[in-house]
Order: sequence, then structure tokens, then C-alpha cells
Amino acid sequence: MKLQVQGQAAWAYTGGKDFDPALPCVVFVHGALGDHCGWTLLARWLAHHGHAVLAVDLPGHGRSAGMPPDSVEAAADWLLALLDAAGVAQAALVGHSMGSLIALEAAGRAPQRATRLVMVGSAYPMKVSEALLATAREHPLRAIDQVNAFSISSLASKPSYPGPGAWVHGSSRALMRRMQAQAQQRLGINLFAHDFGVCDRYAGGLRAAARVACPTTFILGAQDQMTQPRAAAEIVAALKAKVSTLPCGHHLMAEAPEGMLAALRQALA
Repeated sequence: MKLQVQGQAAWAYTGGKDFDPALPCVVFVHGALGDHCGWTLLARWLAHHGHAVLAVDLPGHGRSAGMPPDSVEAAADWLLALLDAAGVAQAALVGHSMGSLIALEAAGRAPQRATRLVMVGSAYPMKVSEALLATAREHPLRAIDQVNAFSISSLASKPSYPGPGAWVHGSSRALMRRMQAQAQQRLGINLFAHDFGVCDRYAGGLRAAARVACPTTFILGAQDQMTQPRAAAEIVAALKAKVSTLPCGHHLMAEAPEGMLAALRQALA
């Protein structure tokens, strides 16, 4: 689905169904160096079970034009503007990693518009080590390999999504490399360093949490080394959130697709 948001072309995947803003809407927000494709299974299930779905590409990512937002706050403003452009008054906001911070900030900025908040693979503060930031700046492909290794909890995840024979490590690395190369070619920027810097700098999580008015659920990976579950304790308490923990790492949608779908359905019920 193509939209015009803040004067730029924006794109969102609708789960294989025509978008109907009259249906209960669920908006998915991807993480650093990602795009909408990480949400395919969840988006398709919801779109075929009575929901309107928008799995967005953030500006400068995937099919959306413009420069990547330079802060979580700017990305949240863009997300709310996208809802306006799509004619959506209220929506459940679901975000992974960096996207979870964006969803949190948007729910805090416009509490009347968020019906549910689901934070996947999240922590706050989402600090990034200076060593990783330095590698991201100087050797981004090496940093992508490092993050990919830390993000997935096993060398050989059980084949299940998108199908038998799928290689979770390889598909994740390929997506991150594609996003990095695309941003370098189109925009002349190092998207890895940019996105991880956005996560590292965000300091408004507790202020946003104090304004959130909707039920909140965290879906976390027990073996997550990027956003360890214990690092979410403060923001979980601030939001009075429910927590669902899956036996996987940071890439919950790829590593534990069935469990992730079940946890999301429960969070949205």
C-alpha cells in the first residue's frame, strides 16, 4: 500500500488483503536495518482474521522514501502521520527492537489512538556498546555479522518459517546487508550506525510510559543477548505490562514463529 506521509512516499504491507480502515487496525514497526518483511506471517494471519494491517517500512528503509528519522521521537511523529494518511483513528501498535521504542513513543504521544501496545524483543534504555557502534561506523558488514550472531540463539533454528529449509541466520544477514547497501546507494548514509545510534540515544521511554493509556504486553526471547529480558524490567513495571517469554533469541518472529503468533494473538485479544 502506497501512502504520502510528511511529503514523502511511504509503503506498508497489508497482509495480502485490501486495506480497510473500518476494521480493527494493527500497525507493525520493524527494527534497525529491517523492513516490513519480518512481520509477514503475523501480518497475513491478522489480515485474514478480521484485522486491517499496516506493516510499515520506516523512511529510508525498504520501499519508503526520505531520510531515516534521526530520533525515536521523529519516527513516532512519522508513524502517527502515517495513521492519518491511511485514515486510521485508532490502532494496536506492535514494534520489534528499535520499532518497539517507536511504538512506545507514539502510544505516549497520542494515547487516545493506541488500543494496544506490544513491545517485541525490547529493553529500555536500549544502550549499544561503544565497541559495536565503532565497528558499525568503520566496518558495518563486520558489525552486521556480529549482531546477527548475537541475535539468534542457535546455529540451526528449527525450519518452520517461511518454510522447510529456510536459513534464519542467512536470511537475517541478507536483509541487513540489503538495507545497508540500499541506504548507502540511495542516501549516502551508513544505516547500521544511524539506526543503532537512534536506539542508543533514546532517553524518553519512562516519560512516554507515563502517558500510555492502553494495555501493554512485552514478548521477549529468553536467550536474547541483544535486548536481554532483565533489561526490560524497569519499563515493564512502568507500563504495568504483561510479559510473555519465548524460548529463542532476539529474532522472535523467525526463531519461534508459532509461539510469536500465539503470544501476539493473546496480547491483542
